[in-house]
Amino acid sequence: MDEAKRPCRFCKTPLAHSFADLGMSPLANSYLSAEKLSCMEPFYPLHAYVCTECYLVQLEEFESPQHIFSDYAYFSSYSDSWLRHAKAYVDTMMRRYDIDNSWLVVEIASNDGYLLQYFTEKSISVLGIEPAENVAKVAQEKGIPSITKFFGTKTAQELVASGKEADLLIANNVLAHVPDLNDFVAGLRILLKPNGLVTLEFPHLMKLMEQNQFDTIYHEHFSYFSFITVEKVLKSHGLVPFDIEELPTHGGSLRLYAKHEMDATKPVTQHVHGLRETERLAGLTCLDTFAEFDEQVRQTKRKLLAFLIEAKREGHSIVAYGAPAKGNTLLNYCGIRSDFLDYTVDASPHKQNCFLPGTHLPIHAPEKISQTKPDYILILPWNLREEIMDKMSHIRQWGGRFVVPIPELQIYP
Repeated sequence: MDEAKRPCRFCKTPLAHSFADLGMSPLANSYLSAEKLSCMEPFYPLHAYVCTECYLVQLEEFESPQHIFSDYAYFSSYSDSWLRHAKAYVDTMMRRYDIDNSWLVVEIASNDGYLLQYFTEKSISVLGIEPAENVAKVAQEKGIPSITKFFGTKTAQELVASGKEADLLIANNVLAHVPDLNDFVAGLRILLKPNGLVTLEFPHLMKLMEQNQFDTIYHEHFSYFSFITVEKVLKSHGLVPFDIEELPTHGGSLRLYAKHEMDATKPVTQHVHGLRETERLAGLTCLDTFAEFDEQVRQTKRKLLAFLIEAKREGHSIVAYGAPAKGNTLLNYCGIRSDFLDYTVDASPHKQNCFLPGTHLPIHAPEKISQTKPDYILILPWNLREEIMDKMSHIRQWGGRFVVPIPELQIYP
């Protein structure tokens, strides 16, 4: 099919307006073993478009979710700050809605049980739905009931038929990973009790654009959402946002609370009306606003490469911290390989002793940095920069410095 004629995955309008063209890139979480380094590695176009009708920013689906997520390298529990975020969410929901042991809490994309464990500690019935068998197994070993399935109308209908309906349905940081958006949201409506509530967290497109977070665009993220677009998607399937919070996670996210459209027990707050107007004033219903982003991305690439080139000319050693998906977008788009970086490190043992996709940089344990004492550490998960700089503060003993590439190149002593 002609690239400019692919339909929007929500409203089916033909896509013709470019948002960001990041060239060719491998799947961002397809880490390589040493044995696979000499094998052919698939690269796909990483080109995001914006729909002229619903303003959904989206990528084409080149690989199925089954291929991407059935065996996954991301385990949520290896970030201390993310665990704190999950615990704070549970504490907030318990207080706000007087959740007791009569509730069933269901989380979609429940990963390794990083969040549901805090409900379990409070004797609340939970169920995790996680497509990656290797990740779901970790949750099950923690005693968290988890099923290994992709979520949509079929899974929702099976659960309802078995007597399971959700009082609280959690879909945090999963909406972007769904290629069949309409089937997923229709499934939320089916699984949710008549007076139940859904919470969704997702990176906020407005913040992505304001903060230049182009590296969060990768093939595992099929869509990028404004509130205005998410509201349209939910309402088309009988769900209504009734409250919303702005969060600092992932460089700026939204936590959206939704209900059945016939549920009169949850009034729509002013936050919903206020954010809708904020996005409108920011130009998120104007194509010219989206058209400006591509050049912003190119400027960031030039600044980062200029720094790396000058640092290497001066004889400095540079390594990276982290092996996140966003880092792989950044490195592949900018063409940063072993000519600039010696290696990267990551706290997750599931990534250590592997190699980054595309760039083939080796991934070591964080202790490697103390052994080689690099002059600069490029922080790839920039959303965790404070946590990482605190953990790695000892690099200052030898004069090491931190480099954060997004939203603007910054060097920290």
